Amino acid sequence: MSRLSEMMNEAVEYIKKIDDTTPEIGIILGTGLGSLVNEINITNKIPYKDIPHFPVSTVMSHAGEFVIGDLHGKKVVAMQGRFHYYEGYSMQEVTFPVRVMRALGAETLIVSNACGGLNPLFKQGDIMLITDQIGVLMPDNPLRGANDESIGERFPDMYDCYTSSLIELAEKVALENNLKVQKGVYVGVTGPNLETAAEYRFLRMIGADVVGMSTVPEVIVAVHMKMKVLGISCVTDLCLADALKPANIEEIIKIANETEPKLTKLVSEVVKGM
Repeated sequence: MSRLSEMMNEAVEYIKKIDDTTPEIGIILGTGLGSLVNEINITNKIPYKDIPHFPVSTVMSHAGEFVIGDLHGKKVVAMQGRFHYYEGYSMQEVTFPVRVMRALGAETLIVSNACGGLNPLFKQGDIMLITDQIGVLMPDNPLRGANDESIGERFPDMYDCYTSSLIELAEKVALENNLKVQKGVYVGVTGPNLETAAEYRFLRMIGADVVGMSTVPEVIVAVHMKMKVLGISCVTDLCLADALKPANIEEIIKIANETEPKLTKLVSEVVKGM
């Protein structure tokens, strides 16, 4: 047994002593999706600091709890607060909770994030269904190092890494609930600084519609462990190289808060329809 397997087993054993639910869906409650926790019929909340080998979020707005419960009849486990490479964690630490969710039984991962819009057709407050990602610009990969074949194959195929059937379901739900959604490619960068105008221009040239500092490593690990994935981005600011303005953090937070009810509705109804 590899050290990673041992760590996963120890985390799962601890969680199972508190709640022996077998979740169907794992959810990362990123920016714009925090209020989804109010829709969950919660059976247990476990602080990250109590779970063996879990990192602890250093981002002030992230609660740092593992939430277990029921959402529209589906057993779910949700991360109330995620981890970022820029916080100083390794990619293996950033993605460890996804591995634990899968080891608990979750076969689907739903992940959300706040992002900057690179596509000139996008507006602040838009919701984008992620159809693909660009991760080669990130300085490390969560799969680097020895591979445990009992967890996942050495060279996972990232084809359809954002599951097309889930994207179709999300589009159907959006139409039924009069929610406008975009579709596009997410590029992951290290952060925590925002990019320069030249960098935004470069990212757009290589095919990205939005840019953010998360999601890519979690999705790589989800695919490594054969999970289906739905990714959703909230466009909180515009990153148009030729019309760039200084970032306004208060406005970004305001946009995220205004978009949250729509994003929560979308994900809640998607879970109901799964």
